[in-house]
Amino acid sequence: PRSRGSRPGPVLGVFSTGPEIRNPLQNLATETIATTVLVLAVLRLGVNDDLQVTGMGGLLVALVVVGIGLSLGGPTGYAINPARDLGPRIVHSLLPLPNKGGSDWGYAWVPVVGPLLGATIAAGISEFAF
Repeated sequence: PRSRGSRPGPVLGVFSTGPEIRNPLQNLATETIATTVLVLAVLRLGVNDDLQVTGMGGLLVALVVVGIGLSLGGPTGYAINPARDLGPRIVHSLLPLPNKGGSDWGYAWVPVVGPLLGATIAAGISEFAF
């Protein structure tokens, strides 16, 4: 039997993302790049100058998310949103699930820090380039 702090089990994949190959710096770079692309798409395609959703903006952003998933989703599961990973990981750690394994807190910082860095970079690019 595994303890709560042990290696992640298959149940964790239902709740949060995990890397295909565990390399924190490369995983962080992947999350950062994916989130930068997403936030730039939202800032440039999703809304007009009055911050209103444009006619095709929602569809274009959705297609960008699909593209991110197809191109960058493999290495890390592309959380691209800290809430997408952190909230479910907390719930996983609290629920008394059978054979759930650990919640992999050693990796949990990557899908939080990467998107925060990516969003900051995208905001900077958008501010200075557009």
